[in-house]
Amino acid sequence: MPDMTLLGWFHTILGVLALGSAFYTLAKYKIVSLENSSGKLYVLITIIVAGSALGIYNQGGFGVAHMLAVLTLIAVAGGIIMEKFKLFGSFSKYFQALGYSSTLLFHMIPAITDFLLRLPIGDPFVGSFDDPLIAGFHLAFLAIYVIGIVIQMLWLKGVKA
Repeated sequence: MPDMTLLGWFHTILGVLALGSAFYTLAKYKIVSLENSSGKLYVLITIIVAGSALGIYNQGGFGVAHMLAVLTLIAVAGGIIMEKFKLFGSFSKYFQALGYSSTLLFHMIPAITDFLLRLPIGDPFVGSFDDPLIAGFHLAFLAIYVIGIVIQMLWLKGVKA
């Protein structure tokens, strides 16, 4: 892996902050919403992290991480639109949860990949993107995401709009 640039460090530090605020928000409120300060913080930092990811080209060009950044920005925009404008009426809260929660998955995929490829320094856990350990983590995060979405949908179903 190439050395971390200043932009890479900025991106990584904010990414960790975003994940922390997301986990706190989900634990406390069950969903991400702009109605609470930790939800606002998560959305704002997520936009910055996704935007900064578009400027990182240490893998030789536009790649999977860039596509995830674009998907993150789309999911955030969708979440904001559903939350603010309620385009689908009472169903908007489900799309809001889907949009914001998807961003968490989009954070985790490159985060674990970069972690496994870089650490420990000098002898990283994996040597390439094709390592089965990376694929295993990606599948685990996808399963957790699906379970989390189902739990959120069930919780939202019991909440009055």
